Amino acid sequence: MTGIVETREPVTRERAVRVAIGRADANGIESLSMRKLAAELGVEAMSLYYHLRNKSDLLDAMLDAVYAEFDTPTREDQWRDAMSRRARSMRAVWARHSWALEIGARTSPGSATLRHLDAAIGCLRAAEFSMVMIGHALSVLDSYVRGFAQEEIGLPLDSSGGITPATEDIIAQQQRMAEDYPNLAAMAAELIMQPGYAYGNEFEFGLTVVLDGIASAHTAERRSGS
Repeated sequence: MTGIVETREPVTRERAVRVAIGRADANGIESLSMRKLAAELGVEAMSLYYHLRNKSDLLDAMLDAVYAEFDTPTREDQWRDAMSRRARSMRAVWARHSWALEIGARTSPGSATLRHLDAAIGCLRAAEFSMVMIGHALSVLDSYVRGFAQEEIGLPLDSSGGITPATEDIIAQQQRMAEDYPNLAAMAAELIMQPGYAYGNEFEFGLTVVLDGIASAHTAERRSGS
């Protein structure tokens, strides 16, 4: 009787990165090591070094794969619509891969990251933004989205996106809280604990404010001829 030979998917750089991202998504970036990744791939740790130089190289590749998931503008897009889609996609991607917010400042940009940034710059250039204004626009927009994503990930949100769990102690100690922290108690009672409130809904308000500010600055710059 002929035995069945089990075929195993070969280890490649792309597969190693994909598996590493899955592990980080499920268990956090702190759970990731070259040894654990190799075991999950079914190879010896040294075999990984044919595909990845070291853990820093792995983290770079993982972050580059995350950037590849962002909505990337084109020169043909209307700049505000494009930046809105980009911002929303960045928030959604970071929600899926929250570990990427932790390692972003420690890595070197890969080709997908550079293509994405180049395309975003190109979209704004096509809308006649000066390079100085492009720098301002991307800095404030990306800082807002990253900051909101970090705040959202760190909050004890319930399944609907509300932060009711964070205010239960306030309600339980309402009298003392009203005396010691009257403004916080008022916000909890008048906003956070109201039916339908979800912290995530604040994102669109902030995004509109940021884009309005960018549009206003761009218009003023063009009028001044700077």
